[in-house]
Amino acid sequence: MPQTPRPRFGIMTAPSQVDYHDILRVWREADAIPEIEHAWLFDHLMPIGGDPSGPTHEGWTLLSALAAQTRRLRLGLLVTSNRFRPPAMLAKIAATVDIVSGGRLDFGIGAGSRPSHPLARREYDAHGLPFHDSAHAVGSLAEACTVIRRLWTETEPFDFDGTYVHLTGAFCNPKPVQRPHPPILIGGRSAPVLRVVAEHADLWNIPGGDIDDAVGRSALLDRYCTEIGRDPASIIRSIHLPVSYDQPGITRDAIGEALDAGFRHIVLGLSAPYPANAAQWVTDELITTSA
Repeated sequence: MPQTPRPRFGIMTAPSQVDYHDILRVWREADAIPEIEHAWLFDHLMPIGGDPSGPTHEGWTLLSALAAQTRRLRLGLLVTSNRFRPPAMLAKIAATVDIVSGGRLDFGIGAGSRPSHPLARREYDAHGLPFHDSAHAVGSLAEACTVIRRLWTETEPFDFDGTYVHLTGAFCNPKPVQRPHPPILIGGRSAPVLRVVAEHADLWNIPGGDIDDAVGRSALLDRYCTEIGRDPASIIRSIHLPVSYDQPGITRDAIGEALDAGFRHIVLGLSAPYPANAAQWVTDELITTSA
């Protein structure tokens, strides 16, 4: 009987409506606490909550800075919008962050924001980025995962002529530190995205909130893996759970439900402003009581 992997807990600090030094304080504190194993940012260019004209830091730039200021935490974006950056450029950015971090990158990627989210939609027009339909978003995500993995692992330049991605003489040097490549985490819940997860992901992340839905989506992922001959257990199940500072019991209950449902990679979302000693509070109130 295979042994159930132990849960791995991490934190997420959305880099919006908050100062860089506040995020840095929390990450440095977390870096010194072994129970916190990973830390995450999000990938938006404008606020999706709070003051719509408030500050939002660019995710990959900030991640590289935090990678240089930490030593132990695994780190990533939950998740990179594949709509924002051409995949070959993204492969180069991610390889650089893996090098800066000494091989600690978990590469999070997704199809991009839902058209139904108006505050997320506006950032495309504001930055001159095209916003294609869902079929385009999912198809280009699958091609991006293929191209990015090839750029990280292949030693010779190659051409790629896909439906959405076209490259000539593509090559990535230097390569990431991790071999064969950084773990790929794909976030999302729609059936088309889950098919991409089955094909390409090492980890799959879903936002928490409705554990029954998460369980159903996980079962659908199992089915898609089986259809292509992949062991469903080879994909680590990850879930993002918002933290309640005032009512930690609610978060503890959500963690328990997620663990019982087979989610072993738990991302605890911290809202700003962060309390003093936030990482230690998370460890004492949520992690050590749940692990």
